[in-house]
Amino acid sequence: MHAKLEHLLQACAQGAITGELTFLEIIHRLASSGVERYHADYSRQEITYYLPSGESLVVPIPHPPCEVSQEFSATTVEAAVRQSQRNEHTYTDFIRKTMDAGCIGYFVQITGRRVIYFGRNGESHTEHFPTVPSKA
Repeated sequence: MHAKLEHLLQACAQGAITGELTFLEIIHRLASSGVERYHADYSRQEITYYLPSGESLVVPIPHPPCEVSQEFSATTVEAAVRQSQRNEHTYTDFIRKTMDAGCIGYFVQITGRRVIYFGRNGESHTEHFPTVPSKA
């Protein structure tokens, strides 16, 4: 079970970096496999995925180095999120832009349908998952 799940998690992380998978595609795959949340840590360049059992799995997600701004700008983070939703940049562009906005990482709460971005001093900005129209 863990080998199959680890393969899926690595594929999701790689799909984000290469642009082969969208955020919502990744969320669907993770939710279907039982992942309830994950933490993208910019400093460690890794993502920790959490299961309801309390288990966690860590996957490296290398990205180009970028210095994190000292000041957190929720407005700039929100603008980067909107650009992602419109497919106007890559995930690595998103990482760079949010780091420029003082973001050190984020938690994706799959079961709570939100993402919490945070800064060096405990600042945070919450985004709710976009509504996906149902296919009728």
